[in-house]
Amino acid sequence: MAKNRKKEMKMIFVQQMGKGADKMKWITKDMDVYLQAKEYVDTAVIPLIPVSLEGNLKNTVSMGEFITILSNEVERQFKGRIILFPAFTYSNGEVLDIAKNRLNQWTSDLISGGMKHTIFITSDSSWKQVEADLNGSLIWLPTLPLEYVEEKYKQTMLQDQMKQLVTLFTNIWQR
Repeated sequence: MAKNRKKEMKMIFVQQMGKGADKMKWITKDMDVYLQAKEYVDTAVIPLIPVSLEGNLKNTVSMGEFITILSNEVERQFKGRIILFPAFTYSNGEVLDIAKNRLNQWTSDLISGGMKHTIFITSDSSWKQVEADLNGSLIWLPTLPLEYVEEKYKQTMLQDQMKQLVTLFTNIWQR
C-alpha cells in the first residue's frame, strides 16, 4: 500500500512539473508542489549576498547580481530536486562569525525540516575562511563582469558556469 502511494505521489509530482510548475522557489504556489512531492526534493540552495553602500559599491552589487542570476539558473536546471531559498544577505561590515552563526541557524532549521543537502552559492571569497564551520556545502565562484558583456555572450558565459555547477552539485549529492 505504501509503495503504491509513493508511486502515485511521484506521478502527481511529474504531472505538476509538466504543467508549468517547473521551478521550486520560495513562493506559495511552488510550496504546494513541494508539499506533494517532499520526498523528492532534498536540496536547499541559498545564495549568499553581501549588502553595503560603503566601500566598492559596484563590486558588491555585481556580486549579488551575478549570484542571483546564477542561482535562478541552477534552480531552473535542477527543478524538482532543489528549492531555491531567498538570499541570505549580510552587511559587508558584519563580523563573519556572526553571519556564519546566523546562516548555520537557517541550515539547522532546514535540516530539521528534512533537507538532506544545503548548498550555498557566493562570489564573496571571505566565506572560504569559515567554510569548514558551515552546516552545508559552499560553492564559491568569481564574479563575472556581466555589466559590460553583450547579451548573447552572457548566455554563453552562464552556460559555461552551469557546466561546472552541474559537476559540483553531482559531487555534493554523491557524498
